[in-house]
Amino acid sequence: MILHRLFCFVCAATLPWCAVVLQANEPVDSPLVQFGLVELSEAGDAPDLRLEIDPTLGEQAYVLDGAALVLRGGDECGLMYGLLEAAERIRLHGPGVLGGGFAGEPYLARRGTKFNIPLDARTPSYDDTGDAAQRNIAEMWNFEFWREFFDQMARDRYNMISFWNPHPFPSMVRSEAFPDAALDDVCITTLVPNGRENEWGDPQLVSASVMDNLRTVKTISIEEKVEFWRRVMRHARDRGIDVYWITWNICLNSVAQPVHDYYRTYGTRVPDEQPGKYGVTHDINNPATIRYLRNAVKTFLLTYPDVTGIGVTAGEHFPSTRGPKVHREDWLWQTYGEGILDAKRRQPERRVSFIHRVWNSDFDSILNRWGAYPDSFEISFKYARARLYSSPRIPFADELVEAMKPHGLKSWWNLRNDDIFVHRWGDPDYVRAFLQNFDRDATAGFHLGSDGYVWGREFISKQPKSPRELEIHKHWYAHMLWGRLAYNPGLDRDFFVARLADRYPGTDADQLHDTWRTASQIIPRVNRFYWRNWDHIWSVENSNSHKESFRGIEAFAKGETMPGSGLLNVREFVQGELSGSMPTGITPLAVARRIDDDARKTLAGVDVLTSTTNGADLQAALDDMRSMALLGQYYADKIRAATDYGAFLKTREKHRRESAGQHALAAYEHCTDYVDHNQARYHSQMLSRPGALDWPAFLAHARGDLARVLGAVAPNPSR
Repeated sequence: MILHRLFCFVCAATLPWCAVVLQANEPVDSPLVQFGLVELSEAGDAPDLRLEIDPTLGEQAYVLDGAALVLRGGDECGLMYGLLEAAERIRLHGPGVLGGGFAGEPYLARRGTKFNIPLDARTPSYDDTGDAAQRNIAEMWNFEFWREFFDQMARDRYNMISFWNPHPFPSMVRSEAFPDAALDDVCITTLVPNGRENEWGDPQLVSASVMDNLRTVKTISIEEKVEFWRRVMRHARDRGIDVYWITWNICLNSVAQPVHDYYRTYGTRVPDEQPGKYGVTHDINNPATIRYLRNAVKTFLLTYPDVTGIGVTAGEHFPSTRGPKVHREDWLWQTYGEGILDAKRRQPERRVSFIHRVWNSDFDSILNRWGAYPDSFEISFKYARARLYSSPRIPFADELVEAMKPHGLKSWWNLRNDDIFVHRWGDPDYVRAFLQNFDRDATAGFHLGSDGYVWGREFISKQPKSPRELEIHKHWYAHMLWGRLAYNPGLDRDFFVARLADRYPGTDADQLHDTWRTASQIIPRVNRFYWRNWDHIWSVENSNSHKESFRGIEAFAKGETMPGSGLLNVREFVQGELSGSMPTGITPLAVARRIDDDARKTLAGVDVLTSTTNGADLQAALDDMRSMALLGQYYADKIRAATDYGAFLKTREKHRRESAGQHALAAYEHCTDYVDHNQARYHSQMLSRPGALDWPAFLAHARGDLARVLGAVAPNPSR
């Protein structure tokens, strides 16, 4: 097959547009188009296509004239997406399908990934006290990892990556003014996290214990690091992906002195911190710190021409100080703002988009200080707190949206998946509804990811591929759903069934679609019922909390439901039951029934599909669906036990205590099945935010939960 590699260029004319089509003997020189052509050539017997650029279509848009076999793109990215769609349609339906033509344009213009990146133990990501970070530091310096990662992002229609690191600059640049701040080599720590909160110092900061226990895993000069990251970012650009770097503050890791006792709690600083390199400290009033960071930002932008934008957080380590204070926004402007302007003075044509997170600051202060920023200025907000997998209807951004409108601002929605790290999830209807509930007029885009988990290569499988697969390949379905539906929410059930049939030949793809969707409703139902805002206080996959340890039946009896969910918590239900006046809402027992129904349907579907499959990839996905069903059965009986336990605490009725014990026993038995099933497939791991995801420990906690309920004693009446 020979593809006609053609470009057209818009010329001034009286017609809406005119094209001068140039026949090229050499391949099209656009890396984006080249990538699309390679994907098309690998799809099968594709017909010859003529490629044209038609800017009237808009950015990222494309149209295939099936009769003439002419593919027009609004830009090079549009052509790439059109070629990717042509390749996909040929794989799913054969080359004849292109005769019907097709078209596409983005529903959300910017669709991004949030990647907390552990560059080094000396320049860590948000919280590297988990296995995911420690197992992936070296991988961050593997170009083949990023090639594979960005290629898949393009296939799934993501066009933005945000790298999150408190202070990346020492691992990425050498400044003429501050040369000793640069770090050669890549180091990890030999410390082993044991799950204590802030055991290596506060998140985002490097402790003395980490610095005293370093091991080099890659020998590389800072100059070689610069070339590496230039290559990485250029490959992102060659896949239509904008690159942003987002930081927390003040976190001068590896430049200031390692932190040990300086930060006992957020906002509290011991005032005798010793200066680090070049006199740098974490003191907001220290002019040496401001000079250093301003220069680092300028140098970073001048070093990396493919950086699209910078983002900042106004915290969480702005310490309180004695004497005169510099306002947070003033400090951010003096460092990041002036650093960007310094780079723009050297490169007047340079555009640097800026993202200011709405976290530990206030809206008016942000606008007052940054109103004159010369380039694109947007904010970022934790749209679903830390619970991406909770509900498609999220209420937390409503006030912000109204506050932004008079100013014409837009927000990046920070979609935090701090829910699901182990299981393969996949519910197209949930994702579609979630995305369509955005206020599009207020939406700059989204970046999807986690705060304490590094989505690098998977490391917990007991039957791993070689090399171990990327997390986005293990979780290919969920990753694809968010990217593709953000580009085109009109993709329907037939499309996803066809994708599943292509991925897993010979399976009943309709049954697989429905079973996967049903299994994936379980965790959101649990999260809505037992609502916990933030990452470190709840891990749904093992009912654990870094801050409060195991969340048992007593916790569920006293817990809150998600705001706006329409669910009654146990206390509301018990009070309504006792008073004879039940408030409006879905009861805990109804929630338990729905979770049980989902689990039962999932197990039935998995049994049918397992009996007909012999593929390891499909079996791994089915095993995860079975696991989610077993987890659902555990939570269903745990909710029932909590409901009876809550009633017992109110009434001291013996039969309620006995009923709670029966449901607690059933929950324990389901937990045993869940743990046995997962231990056979997955290693335990340390999660940096909610603590250990330890299968035997989970079962031991469930056993202790059973003992406490069976031996429950009514509280002192005087309390």
